[in-house]
Amino acid sequence: MMQRVCLIAGLLALAASAETAEQRGKRVVDEAIATLGGQNFLNLRNVEAHGRLYSFYREKLQGLAVATLYFEYRTPSGPDKVGMVERQSFGKGKKEDYAVLFTPTEAWDITFRGARPLASDRFPRYKLTTMHDVFYILRERLHEPGMTFIGQGADVLDNRPVEIVDIIDNNNEKTTVYFDATEKVPIRQKFRHLDPLDNQQDEEVTYYTKFRDVGNGVRWPFDLQREHNGEKIFEMYADTVEVNKNLPGTLFMLPPNATVLPRVE
Repeated sequence: MMQRVCLIAGLLALAASAETAEQRGKRVVDEAIATLGGQNFLNLRNVEAHGRLYSFYREKLQGLAVATLYFEYRTPSGPDKVGMVERQSFGKGKKEDYAVLFTPTEAWDITFRGARPLASDRFPRYKLTTMHDVFYILRERLHEPGMTFIGQGADVLDNRPVEIVDIIDNNNEKTTVYFDATEKVPIRQKFRHLDPLDNQQDEEVTYYTKFRDVGNGVRWPFDLQREHNGEKIFEMYADTVEVNKNLPGTLFMLPPNATVLPRVE
């Protein structure tokens, strides 16, 4: 098996030897978009994923929840603005016990008591993670001025041949993505950023697995895992994923007449 993987990696390196780094990076990205659904993926309106969410602290399980995650793409209101809204709905069946809502500017915790703004660091962390997410980049930031794709060559990751691409935006912020060389889908991404509290560099890594057809000609990963500085912090195992549903606009709004509670840091 390892010999076969190394052979594939070698053939990829040989085939790409005539390309520049930017040509190689753009080719790998274009192949990934085609595999994810091509124009159908680029025109994706929303995603609804239902499954189990696990949170970890120092590699130990801290929480388990059944949740439905809703994402809807929006036109960004300006440079460096998030072009997506998200609702995390927690509860079994159709009953929602509580929810977390991310608008383009704020993060909220919604319960029967009302709507409470989350701690002031939550939305910046959400924005940072979203702006570096490879699916968000390919769907929303692909033609952003200054966006470049630099092929870093072939390698082997977890016994799978991969193509490595550095995606660098106009602010010189980099996301490194590992694309499966056979299946042409992103299976790992990482980026580094400065922690404002301790002024140290943190590394965020996400793994994507179990890509399946979810309708409308789109493929989507059902499982993902996130690590912070080498420690697992989050996992999601989706049972179902649906796209381009007729989601009500109120899903991404605060409930009408909701009591706005004070923020707790």
